[in-house]
Amino acid sequence: MDAGLLLVRVVFGLLMAAHGSQKLLGWFGGYGLTGTGQFFEGLGFRPGRLFVTLASLGEVGGGGLMALGLLGPIGPALVLSVMIVAAISVHWQHGVFAASNGIEVPLLYATGAAALALTGSGQYSLDAWLGLTSLWTPAVTWTALVIGIIGALANLALRRAPERQAVVA
Repeated sequence: MDAGLLLVRVVFGLLMAAHGSQKLLGWFGGYGLTGTGQFFEGLGFRPGRLFVTLASLGEVGGGGLMALGLLGPIGPALVLSVMIVAAISVHWQHGVFAASNGIEVPLLYATGAAALALTGSGQYSLDAWLGLTSLWTPAVTWTALVIGIIGALANLALRRAPERQAVVA
């Protein structure tokens, strides 16, 4: 079981961190803070650069923590939070499947993150090596996940209606 958790954590965590680095640094074909910030503004998240910085730090940081198996449910809670916002603000209106830009991918990421939080990092993790696993009780884990959900809802509440362009006759 621990080897399976290691595999899932490392692959999932590194892919999530790479996904966030597309936004944060423009790596792997991403648009960086400027380009993605403009996209975020179009979604109603203003200032876009601030919102994309926070989202990408959540993805890079959360993915990195999961890959390392460090700080228990904190990394998964960060990823869960960002994926809820992405699912609702970008993908919801397109249905379920990724082929139509639906919620499939953020739902899978969110579900995987929550499952890793609830399962724990396993024996092959920095938490185990540092003796931190006893800190991540079910109550602490659920609290971290609920805080992630509340953070996502707060983020969505800050979203403004996209500005309409003035039509010149």
